[in-house]
Amino acid sequence: MTSEAHPLAAPSRLATGRAAAVLLLIPIAALVAGHFLPTYPLRILDMILLYAILGLGLNIVVGYAGLLDLGYVAFYAIGAYTYALLASGQFDIHLPFALVLLIGASLAGIAGVLLGIPVLRLRGDYLAIVTLGFGEIIRVLMNNLDGLTNGPQGIARIDEAHLLGWTFDTPLDFLYLLVGMLVVVFLFAWRVQDSALGTALAAVREDQDAARGCGIDTTKVKLVAFGFSAFIGGAGGVVFAAMQRFVSPESFTFWESLVIVLVIVVGGLGNPFGAILGAALLILIPELLRAYADYRLLLYGLALVLIILARPRGLISRDFGPRWLVRKLGGR
Repeated sequence: MTSEAHPLAAPSRLATGRAAAVLLLIPIAALVAGHFLPTYPLRILDMILLYAILGLGLNIVVGYAGLLDLGYVAFYAIGAYTYALLASGQFDIHLPFALVLLIGASLAGIAGVLLGIPVLRLRGDYLAIVTLGFGEIIRVLMNNLDGLTNGPQGIARIDEAHLLGWTFDTPLDFLYLLVGMLVVVFLFAWRVQDSALGTALAAVREDQDAARGCGIDTTKVKLVAFGFSAFIGGAGGVVFAAMQRFVSPESFTFWESLVIVLVIVVGGLGNPFGAILGAALLILIPELLRAYADYRLLLYGLALVLIILARPRGLISRDFGPRWLVRKLGGR
């Protein structure tokens, strides 16, 4: 029995290595393209990568656990305002970017857990309504706390981001940062999906009562999912503030939450590949339709409706994720 296990284990490790090598082609292609793109297309590429990161984060709650969160922009805003408050002249505090990235992501993660506690018993539409309300509460607070957030005028002249002696002040600089973050978040999402936690999240998604009956602590699983998801959203918010060097409540409306949800719905719920594809489409389509300003939103909405009708499970279904790629490359 032992002698037969090794031949099976080796191809699995080899297939995982092959899959990782194939997946590395995506960030390498993005970096190579970045050196040839003009400034405006490069900024669009940066936004695609940022929304892909946010989509991967939201996928943990919506795609893996089946919990509809319509207030994800709140965690994004928490991260952004953390950087704006701790690295600007607002209170004359100028902490390093790396430290604020950790603080902003952690605060967002804590907020995610705190949000998860009162909504543990809610499902479906009720959960969506509560999370939507949470997102609006955060936006309204940032709009009205003039002494802290400068209200609707926002916070300008945010410090440049510095990391390991590198100053991020151009779209190409942020391309490197976002590609690195996307790789880390993608690998994390992949690891979560293939772990015991991923199995527990899938059980919660399919049937919470049955999962509880099988001995899964659904309360802990959902809180962990909310925490991880919010942590990633907060990190994305910190990077967004560093890129823009200006934040205001208008950047964190319900529309932003809806776009992030659409990223994973259109791309494919529960599929990390889908989050990347969905981000590319959701950011590119409005840009391609700029020439039709009077009808842009109409055409944009029509395109989304057609995509969802044609592919109700998303452009890349859950079945064709990283695990499928490993199996294919392993010859099984």
